[in-house]
Formats: sequence, structure tokens, C-alpha cells
Amino acid sequence: MKIIECPRDAIQGIKKFIPTDLKISYINALAKVGFDTLDCGSFVSPKAIPQMEDTHEVINKIEETNSKILTIVANLRGAEEAIKHLKIKYLGFPLSLSETFQKRNTNKTIAEAFTLLREIQSAAVKNNKEVVVYLSMGFGNPYGDPYNAELLSEFSEKLIKLGIHIISLSDTVGTASEKQVFKAFESLIPKFPNVEFGAHLHSNKTTALKKIDAAYKAGCRRFDTALGGLGGCPMAKEDLTGNISTETLIFFLKEKNIIHGLNETALSEAIKIKNSLQSYF
Repeated sequence: MKIIECPRDAIQGIKKFIPTDLKISYINALAKVGFDTLDCGSFVSPKAIPQMEDTHEVINKIEETNSKILTIVANLRGAEEAIKHLKIKYLGFPLSLSETFQKRNTNKTIAEAFTLLREIQSAAVKNNKEVVVYLSMGFGNPYGDPYNAELLSEFSEKLIKLGIHIISLSDTVGTASEKQVFKAFESLIPKFPNVEFGAHLHSNKTTALKKIDAAYKAGCRRFDTALGGLGGCPMAKEDLTGNISTETLIFFLKEKNIIHGLNETALSEAIKIKNSLQSYF
């Protein structure tokens, strides 16, 4: 069971700039909890995501941790910046099953995004980094673009051919049902046993547990979460629907008697800092 904590996704859409020192304190508190991975920042244009303009400094100040570090990149320049940091293991790349959302999110077509991904993957491999692809609209398409199990499989096959082995299906605007979540993972996980499929779910509190349960029953063992259920995609151009909260996932795991391996004392300290972050929201 892997839990990927996402402070980057939690705070990227906040308009009031959160001081760099506070971000660093928060991420260093999270680094003591025992998460598999910390999604800590993004190397994208500050004009697009102003909150992430200090990612270089934040990454440099992360203390020694057993958690692996991930940052989002959206172009080759961003990937080259991320690669300079020895602390970073994963480069997260946003790709979409939806042509509409791909253009909204990165101002590129899907075909152009695949061309860019090949370049980023090549650079990552040469520098001992690994690319994680976030496949948005992974459970359905609210924009009317094509979506079906065959398309999911087709995209996965293309990514595997590029050497991608971690694919996180994203419910970017939070509209997926638990049935859609189950069907997506059920169709992919048995077919591609050498791929680690993850769930990056956005949800309101009333549906979060159902979505977690659906993904888990379908075989998913990699979950992205954020303390307090903060965040959402600022490029979606809809009202932000927050991430699945880490607390909700922990509750689910405890109810199922599944060991999560997190240091709950360190988690409590991180929650205190998270609460201070919320004054900027």
C-alpha cells in the first residue's frame, strides 16, 4: 500500500502566496510521517501557477527523508530544471484522455503532449529519474470527448512502449462515480500487471470513502491524498473539488485492518502546520 501525500496539489491553487519558509516547514513535517512519496512542487511557469514559483528553494531545503520526492513538469525546460535536483526521484507529467482538457491544462494537443513526453522520458532515463504519468479524465469525460475502456487501454499501451511504469488515473474535476472508478482499474490492472496504477481522486466528503473502496476493490494500491482534503486543479476552470483527504484514507485502512505504516505522532505535528496554512486560503 503506497500513500503519496500531495502538498503541491493542496496549495497550488491558492491565490495568496504562502511564504516559502512555511511551505518548507510543512513539507519537512510531512517528510517524517512515512509516506511513500511526497509531491512537493512543480517546475512550471510562475505565470500559470504563481504559488509554485519557489519550488527550487523548497526542494533544496527538504531534510533527509525516506519518502521519495516528486515534482510536476509540463515541458522539457521544467524537466531539465527538476533533473538538476538530486533529491527528486519522480517527474510527474500531466497527460489527458480528453483533448479538451489537454489544451486547457497545457495548451497542447494530445499528440503534441506525447511527443513532449518522449523527450522528457529520454531525459529522465539518462539522469536516473522516473516519470509518473497523471492521466486526467481517467474515469470518464465531462467535456463530451471520447472515453471507454479501449481508450484507457490504448493510452496505457502507448505509455508502456515509452518505458512508463507508473500511471496515476486522475478524477481531475471530481465527477467520477465509484462505479466508474472500479471499472477503470478493473479493466487495466489485470491486463498490465507490470504497471503500477494509482488513484489521484478529487472528491467531496460524501463520496470520498466510496471512491477509495471502489479503487481498492479493483486492485489499486497506490493512492494520492492531501491532509484535510485540500486542493484541486486550478486549470480545470471549474470550482475546485479537493483531493481525497489523507485522514479519510487512513480511516478506510483502519476499518479494513490494513497496515498503513505511518508515524501518527509525526502526522499530528504535520496537521498542526497544515491548519496554519489554511489561514492563507
